[in-house]
Amino acid sequence: MLPSSKIPEVDVKTEATTPVRGDDEESIVTLRPETSLNSGAAGLHAEIPLKTTLPLGAHILIDFGQGDGRNPLNFSPAKKWTITILVSIFGIFASGAATSYNQGYNSMIRDLNCTQFQATIGLSAYTLAYAIVPLVISSFSEEFGRQRLYFISATGFIMMHLMIALSQTIQTVIIARFMQGVFGAAGIAMIAGTVADMYPVAKRGLPMAIFTASGFVANGLGALVAAWIEVNDNLGWRWIQWTNFILGIVYLVFLVAFMEETRSAVLLSRLAKDMRQRTGNQRYRARTDVDRASLRKLIWISCTRPIYLLLTEPITIGVSLWIGFAWGVYYCIIESVPRIFRSLYLFNDGETGSVFVSMTIASVVGFFTSMLQEKVYKRNVAQRGCEARLYSACVAGIVFPGAMFFYAWTASPNIPWILPVIAITIYVWAIFTIYLAIFSYIADCYGPYASSALAGQSLFRNIMATAFPLFTDQMYAALSYKWANMMVACIATILMPTPFVSGLFLYPNFLPFN
Repeated sequence: MLPSSKIPEVDVKTEATTPVRGDDEESIVTLRPETSLNSGAAGLHAEIPLKTTLPLGAHILIDFGQGDGRNPLNFSPAKKWTITILVSIFGIFASGAATSYNQGYNSMIRDLNCTQFQATIGLSAYTLAYAIVPLVISSFSEEFGRQRLYFISATGFIMMHLMIALSQTIQTVIIARFMQGVFGAAGIAMIAGTVADMYPVAKRGLPMAIFTASGFVANGLGALVAAWIEVNDNLGWRWIQWTNFILGIVYLVFLVAFMEETRSAVLLSRLAKDMRQRTGNQRYRARTDVDRASLRKLIWISCTRPIYLLLTEPITIGVSLWIGFAWGVYYCIIESVPRIFRSLYLFNDGETGSVFVSMTIASVVGFFTSMLQEKVYKRNVAQRGCEARLYSACVAGIVFPGAMFFYAWTASPNIPWILPVIAITIYVWAIFTIYLAIFSYIADCYGPYASSALAGQSLFRNIMATAFPLFTDQMYAALSYKWANMMVACIATILMPTPFVSGLFLYPNFLPFN
C-alpha cells in the first residue's frame, strides 16, 4: 500500500466534443500508478499512462494506454520469445509423452502382467483427455489467468510421470495416463491463446509454426529416447517415466522463474483491484469485470458452443472429419511402427524407436513449408480471403493418400526398410501441413468464436486419436499390413477434395488460375 502522498493525481479531460447527458457522458482519466502488478510478474511503469473511460455515476473502466509496456502486445521481443519458447517446451513434453509411453510396452506387459490391449488403453486414455479438457480450460484461464494454470498444469503433468513410474498395476497406469492427459491438454490448449495475447495477427505465423513443429518433433525424439531406454534390461518402462520426470522438474524451475501472465483482461482486472485498494475508490473496474459472466455460465458456454459449431457449421464439420481421420491414422502409425518393423525387419526396440526420427525430419520440413505458405497467404489474402490459408493444405491433401499408398506397398520384408520410413516421413509432413493450415483457417473464419470452433475440431480430432489405436492391432491382423494401409489410403483419397471444396464453395476465385 502506497502512502497517500504517493497516490497519483487524476487528470480529467473531456473526450466527447458534443455534450452528452446523464450516465452516457464519458471522460478519459490518465493515471500513473507506481506499484507492482501481480506477484512476481511485470511491474507497473510509472511513466506510462493508464487509459480509463469514466461513465459518470458508474464504473471507472481502465485500459492500457498507447505503448504501455504492461500490455502483452507491447512486451519486448526478448520477453515474447522467452514466453513462446517456454510454452513450446511444454508442448514438447506433452507430445513426447504420447510416443515415449508405447515404446515401453514389452517391459510393462512383463512387469505388470497385463495384455497388449490393456497397455494400449494407456495411450488412448491420454488422447481422450485431450478431447475433453479444451472445452473447459478457456473458462478457467479467463477467471484465473494463464500463468497460474501453466504452473498447475506443468506440476500435475510432471507428477503423473512419478505416479506411472511407481505404479504396481496397469489400472494405476491407465488412471495416471488419463490424468496426465488432463494436465497436458490444459497447458497445450492455452498455447495458441498465449501466442494471440502477445502477437498481432500478421505476426503469429512464425510462433505458431514453432509451437506446431515442436510437438511433432517431440513425437519423434520422445520415441527415439524411450526406445533406447527400453533396450536396456536394467531400465525399461519405469525409467522412461523417471527420465521424463527428472527433465520435467528442471523445466518447471525455468517456467516458474520466467513465465508471466499474458491475458490482458486478467492483467487489467488486477490493475483495477490494485487501484481500488490504493485509492479507496471502488469504481475502478476492468471492462471484463463488468461484463464477465459467472464461472458456471462460462463453463456451460465453452462446453456447448464447440459442440454446436461442430454439428451445425459446414466448415467445421468438413475440416473436422478430414483432420480427425488424418489424426486417427497418425496415432495408428505411432501404434503400428513397432509392430511392423519388429515383425517384418526384425528390428530391436532401439532400432524401432529410431524409425520415429522420420517424424522429426518431416516436422522440420513442414516448418519451412509453413514459411512458404505464410508468404503465399500474405500475397493472396486481399483477393481470396481466409481461404488463402488452404493452399498448402490442398497440396498436403493430395500427398496424404499418396504417402499411405506408398507405405502400404513398401511395408514388406522383400523391400528395403528405408522405403516405408520415407513413406512415414512424407505422411507426417502432410499431417503437419494439414494441421497447421486448418488451425489457421478456422481461426480466421470464425473470428471471436475461433476458440469454440477450434475446441470443437479438437474434440473430434482427439476422439479419433483415442479410438484408432484400440483397433490397430486387430485391423492389421485381419487385413495384413498392405491391405489395411490400402484401406486407409482409399479413405484418404475420398476425403482429399476437402480443402478444394471449402475454398471454391466459399470463394469462387480460390484457385490461382481463376
